[in-house]
Amino acid sequence: MTQTEFLNIVMPFKDKVFRLAKRLLVSTEEAEDATQEVLLKLWNNKTKIEAYKNVEAFSMTMTKNFCFDKLKSKQAQNLKIVHNNYEDVNTSLQKQVELNDSVNWVSKIIEELPEQQKLVIQLRDIEAYDLDEIAKMLDMNNTAVRVTLSRARKTIREKLTSTHNYGVK
Repeated sequence: MTQTEFLNIVMPFKDKVFRLAKRLLVSTEEAEDATQEVLLKLWNNKTKIEAYKNVEAFSMTMTKNFCFDKLKSKQAQNLKIVHNNYEDVNTSLQKQVELNDSVNWVSKIIEELPEQQKLVIQLRDIEAYDLDEIAKMLDMNNTAVRVTLSRARKTIREKLTSTHNYGVK
């Protein structure tokens, strides 16, 4: 496999790998390192890459595992989950402030979710993977993914509703 062929395979999903790493590791630098590590591992195993049915799903699984290993290591004890993946240039300053506030609330709520729910929300609602792909990546059955996603969304909805209705009678 040539470098060009490899790049044609990995470039379309490299940003998704980065966003998942950033979701799990918080730090942009840590996420960049994780993305580089995953791409390097893929490059080193480029002869086997064509054997994978879905290289993107395999890469996301590698990213998840790499990030979990990193989080378990002593050097990453201060990391937390964040989400800075939202940007809209066609809104007024007031609307941007309101949207940013809402995104921050959702980020804080997602941060408090159990690890499995965080991952499923990231992969489904932010990265837009379908349920079957998520089930394979996380080694879960499809029903468990749907239930986890439903519970995570319900928790987010309830906490957002209670936050935004606080003090309203």
